[in-house]
Formats: sequence, structure tokens, C-alpha cells
Amino acid sequence: PPDGPPRGQQEAQGPFLDSNQENDLLWEEKFPERTTVTELLQTPQVSFSESDIPSSESTELPVDWSIKTRLLFTSSQPFTWADHLKAQEEAHGVVQHCRATEVTLPQSIQDPRLSTELRCAFQQSLIYWLHPAFPWLPLFPRIGADRKMAGKISPWSNDETLQHILMSDWSVSFTSLYNLLKTKLCPYFYVCTYQFTILFRAAGLAGNDVITALISPTTRGIREAMKNEGIEFSLPLIKENAHEKKKASGTSLEQGEEQVISDEDEDESFSWLEEMGVQDKIKKPDILSIKLRKEKHEVRMDHRPESVVLVKGMNTLTLLNFLINSKSLVASSGPQAGLPPTLLSPIAFRGATMQMLKARSVNVKTHAVSGYKDQFSLEITGPVMPHSLHSVTMLLKSSQKGSFSAGLYAHEPTAVFNICLPVDKVLDKETVHEELANCGLHPKTLDQLSQTPILGKSSLRHVEMSDYVYNWRS
Repeated sequence: PPDGPPRGQQEAQGPFLDSNQENDLLWEEKFPERTTVTELLQTPQVSFSESDIPSSESTELPVDWSIKTRLLFTSSQPFTWADHLKAQEEAHGVVQHCRATEVTLPQSIQDPRLSTELRCAFQQSLIYWLHPAFPWLPLFPRIGADRKMAGKISPWSNDETLQHILMSDWSVSFTSLYNLLKTKLCPYFYVCTYQFTILFRAAGLAGNDVITALISPTTRGIREAMKNEGIEFSLPLIKENAHEKKKASGTSLEQGEEQVISDEDEDESFSWLEEMGVQDKIKKPDILSIKLRKEKHEVRMDHRPESVVLVKGMNTLTLLNFLINSKSLVASSGPQAGLPPTLLSPIAFRGATMQMLKARSVNVKTHAVSGYKDQFSLEITGPVMPHSLHSVTMLLKSSQKGSFSAGLYAHEPTAVFNICLPVDKVLDKETVHEELANCGLHPKTLDQLSQTPILGKSSLRHVEMSDYVYNWRS
């Protein structure tokens, strides 16, 4: 993932940016230009390098909380079973999703094209829920989406009455999702604004015993506004980095990281001068200088992964009210003006619209030692949330006879959601499963999302399964 915004980026002065044009430059996808299936398949296999997060052979993938924009699976076995679902299979898939039907497939399916159970389960795994929904507008991603939305019809942009109606509906949907999360009937959901994304997770997921909300990226203005509303939060990466730096060498933090400087800290840093008897000859920084230095550190990390904010427990309810009442949550100008944030969820909620990830299979000829060989691929596009990624890989394990590889394309601002958060206690696995049994996820998917994240600020980039064993890199 990128370490920060491009050079020349201006620093935000207010609580929120007045224009979202700047956001087009803040986060760019790792693969900005669409790679064709043929190009990707003909690219030499990339080896696992020492710079990547270590990958060990495992029957399960590590949990990945980033939202993927595209998955590209390749296999020596065809994916034709995923094409042209019958009306009955599509209907069964929708019903299975709505009823949270648990589907367990055999380890290997001899002829996937004839497996109605597989095809229905595939349809089930592609469903997600969205609010608001306007078919002519791309509602994900929202960060850096101005170019894609430019020129699109948006009747609410200059109509305050319509904007009020949209935000009123959005508030009802947002509150509905939070209540489902609080009662453990929804495992997690995302709030995608034009300048930051929030991941809300139910108690029991990612090793936490309370509701958590991660916000990324943030600015000093956003953090100050949250403080003024009485929302208690932490900066997990800053505290972690500060602790590591102190432990390692006691030096100051690197550029882009915040160092909280207090009067006491300054007094301590000059104590050694007193021991030498030269304190009077050294000019001690005044309070204003200290404050300016602190503000400089805070602004420097704005828009970067290090600016990720963690809100826990009942403070998430205060955050909900803060977001609902914030007039600056919605862009005031530009193509996204007046458009409420996008809500993404694995389960239904009030005001939500059922959506489908797009899937298509492609067969191509690739070069081999003896000439050409068939290579099959399956491309899935849309906001691929963690549960969908896990569900699809479970299906492919059976349909492709335990052998496939995948390229995973993440929405970069969400990669930081994979950081490991401090936990107060180790949760009992059986208790978590029992309490979240009705959250709408497959038990194996729930088991994966209950794991403590290990990817840090990265996300899964490449996955390879061979003989039912995974290798991966981030």
C-alpha cells in the first residue's frame, strides 16, 4: 500500500475538505489501468519475495478486512459452471442468501457444470446490500471517484430539500445497521464517504470483545471535531510506532508520524542539561513553539495510513450521532455534492438495495513449452467484502479440485483495516460462534473473521492454492 499522498498535496486546514478534488490524488488504485485477462495470464509468475509478509502453507487464508474492487482467479480447470445460471438456480441463490442457508460442498466436485448446489451457492456468495442506490452512479469507491462521477446526473446537487430527504433516509439506514450490529445480527459494515471510510465490526470479530470502528484516512480537523463531540478514540499505529521507536533507540518518530509533546516531556528532555550545569545557556522552547511543533506532526500524518482512528465500545454510538449530525459528512461541491455516504453490508438492513457482484469467465490460450495450453479465468468485480472473498474461495476449492491462483485488487484506503488492535482478553471461540450464530455468515466464514488480523497495513495481493493448501503474499 502507498505510504502517503503524492508530493505537493495541500494540508487540510478545517474539519473537512471543502472540495473533494484533492481526494482524487490522495489514493490511487495500485493498478489504475484495467489489466486485461490475457495480459495478466501471460505475465510470468511472481515469486514470493523476502519483502513480502511471510507466507506459510495453510488450509485457510488470513483474514483480510480491506474491500476488494476486483478478483481474478485462474485455473487449469474451466470456470464455465459459473456462467449462465438458470432462473431457478438464481432464485434459489437469492433465497439461500436471505435465509442464511449454510451450504457445505464435497471436497471435490467431479463435474461442476452439473452441480446445481454449486451454482446456487455461487449466486449466494455474490450478493451484498447497498444504500443509497442510483443505477447510473458508481457508489463505490467514493474516495477519488470525482472523475468517474463527473458529468453524471445528480438532481440533488443544488436542491437542498432533496438533499435533506436523502440524508434523512440515509440516517434511518445507518441507524438500522448499527442496531443490527449491536444486537450481533450484522457482523460488520462499511460507511464510505468522499474522504474517508469507516469499518464497524461487531463484538467478537477480529479478537475484540466490544464493537469497534476504524476510520481511515483522517485529518487533524476530523480528529479535533470528534474530540469536541466527546468521542474517545486512539491512534493505534501512532502509539505502536512510538512504543517501538522508544524501545529501539529512543529517537524521535519518523516523518508522517505524530509525537505527542507535553510540557512534562519537554522538561524531561532538558533535565540532562541541568545535570551538566549548562541549562541557562540553552534556549528552552516556549509553549507556543511546542504547540506548533505538535500541530505540524499531526498535520503531517493526515491522509496517511498512520492517521487511522480506532473508536471502541459505547463511543461508537456517540460516533454514529456525530456522523448523522455532521453537515460536512457530504461534499458541498463537485460531482459528489449532496450525495450521502455509501453503506455496504453483508446482510439486509432498512432502506438497503440487494446488489450483485459481477462475474464472468474467460478462456485463453497461453504459451507453454510444448506449444499452447488452455488457461481458464474467472473475474469478479464490485465491492468485494471479506465474507464474499472467503465464500468464493471456499467454493473454488471444491470446483477447481483444490488448485487455483488469484490476483486480488484492494481499495487502498481500506488496507489499513488489517492492523492488529490491542485486546483486553482472549475470546473463547465457542462463545463467539454462539453469540454471532444469527449474523448471517457461514460458520467457517465467521471463524475466519473472528481471527486476529495479521496483515498490518497490507492486504492480500496474490493467493495460490495447490493440492488444497494455500500460499499467499501481501
